[in-house]
Amino acid sequence: MSVETAAERPPVSRGAVVSAALELLEEGGLDAVSFRRIAAKLRVSGPTVHWHVDNKRQLMDLMAEELMRRTGHEHGPPRPGQPWSEWLRARAQQMFAALIATRDAPRVLAGNRPSPESFPAIEQVLGVLVDAGFGPGEAQKALFAIGAYVIGSATEWQAEAERSRAEPLPSPDDETLNARRAAFLADQPLLLAAMTERLHELHSASFEYGLDMIITGLRARHP
Repeated sequence: MSVETAAERPPVSRGAVVSAALELLEEGGLDAVSFRRIAAKLRVSGPTVHWHVDNKRQLMDLMAEELMRRTGHEHGPPRPGQPWSEWLRARAQQMFAALIATRDAPRVLAGNRPSPESFPAIEQVLGVLVDAGFGPGEAQKALFAIGAYVIGSATEWQAEAERSRAEPLPSPDDETLNARRAAFLADQPLLLAAMTERLHELHSASFEYGLDMIITGLRARHP
């Protein structure tokens, strides 16, 4: 068996470090991402990894940007004739779908700061809202508010999905459980009605409801 030499290994770049980190994220979650494991996956030394990325926080910022890039979240300006509010809603929905699809992805995005390489794309997004009547600062705050809501909702989604694997939610068509629930909550009819309604809804209903409130509020300010 031949021993691989340094010259035979593929060159290590910042992109390769980020890709290895994302592979570890998918395999074992954020707790599995470490510089030592990245170095092992790339078959290089720890200092080589640190040459490209300074620390864990910078690594997570780069991972967040790559996650969004891979999922097509940065999909450009609105289509001709597409209202800015519907464009903004579609971006949020796409971001939510991307985050819940990858283990611990919401934790990666929480608190991330954009790199200079992402500034042109951010400028483009801000420009869409400024053209709609937002001030630059207001546009940025609107994006922050939506981003925080999406990340928080995705975090709750993944936590509930993990719990449901051990404690699945009851079937809305289980008549025996429905009768027991009705008897137990006889003195809380509003709670019973709310729970019954929620059990018959799609899992994404709560996220869509909150997103609609945010978009509706922004649209009311800029009709």
